[in-house]
Amino acid sequence: MGYSFLELAKDVLGQENTPLSVEEMWEAADRMGLLEKLASSGKTPVRTLSARIYVDIKNNANTPFIQVSKRPAKFFLKDKNVPAQGLKRRQEETNSREKNPFRERDLHILLSSFVRSDGHFQCVTKTIYHETSRRGKNGKNKWLHPDVVGVHFPFESYTENTLKQFDILKVNPYKLYSFEIKICLNLANLRECYFQAVSNSSWAHEGYLVALRISREPEMLDELRRLNNAFGIGVIRLDPEHFMQSEILFSSKEKESLDWDTVNRLVDENRDFRNFLNDFMEDIKVGKIKSQYDKVYEDEDVARVKFQENGIFP
Repeated sequence: MGYSFLELAKDVLGQENTPLSVEEMWEAADRMGLLEKLASSGKTPVRTLSARIYVDIKNNANTPFIQVSKRPAKFFLKDKNVPAQGLKRRQEETNSREKNPFRERDLHILLSSFVRSDGHFQCVTKTIYHETSRRGKNGKNKWLHPDVVGVHFPFESYTENTLKQFDILKVNPYKLYSFEIKICLNLANLRECYFQAVSNSSWAHEGYLVALRISREPEMLDELRRLNNAFGIGVIRLDPEHFMQSEILFSSKEKESLDWDTVNRLVDENRDFRNFLNDFMEDIKVGKIKSQYDKVYEDEDVARVKFQENGIFP
């Protein structure tokens, strides 16, 4: 038998001597060099670690583990007293982050950088400022506007002659995206956030819910999978340290046609969206990207420093 996930969790908790989430366990195991001992080739090892611990606590009367909190879920060893010093230190870290809050809009450049470089998207983006919308009555415009919109231009992928053939054959090589951004996704806010993305992404070919921190609890991922199967909105996890390693957890189901009624309403209600479509049409006419879109990071080192300064990761 090789080195198991449960052995890894027990070793990490024993050495760290403080309750940890599965994500924190994985990071600590990496620092300790324990991942090299683990016999696993799965694509979602953190999720596997979480599942193994939950199952062991539920089914094994002699489990060495105990869950000490739910949100976030943290685990410790039964034969150890929960160290007050360790809990106090982590509470101080949480309080420090709360005193230095950052906004969802701080994540826009991170998303823009990822989708510009990622092979699936290769798109440019534009932030949609909700405050530029006309004021509606009785929540009329609630969940109408996405945070960020994007467009894939095919100019770098096809020759001018091929693009002309697309035009003759009425083939659309352009793709429009809608992104709803959140700092954190967990079971407590998942459904509200997801259906907000469903509501404000109906106009686009593909819609995505994007977050910096996404709970890795098996129940959370199962619910995301069910929602994705039912409603088609994709999910992206952002990586602030290496934005090119951000990942599409669930792909969006592509729509062949746009919801033109919603497009028309967005154009009427929001100046930024109207300008985005005008720029989009102008760039199609000239056959190149000449309009101003959201800025992107060209260098991951620069992005890492900026996000460290904002306190987004230690």
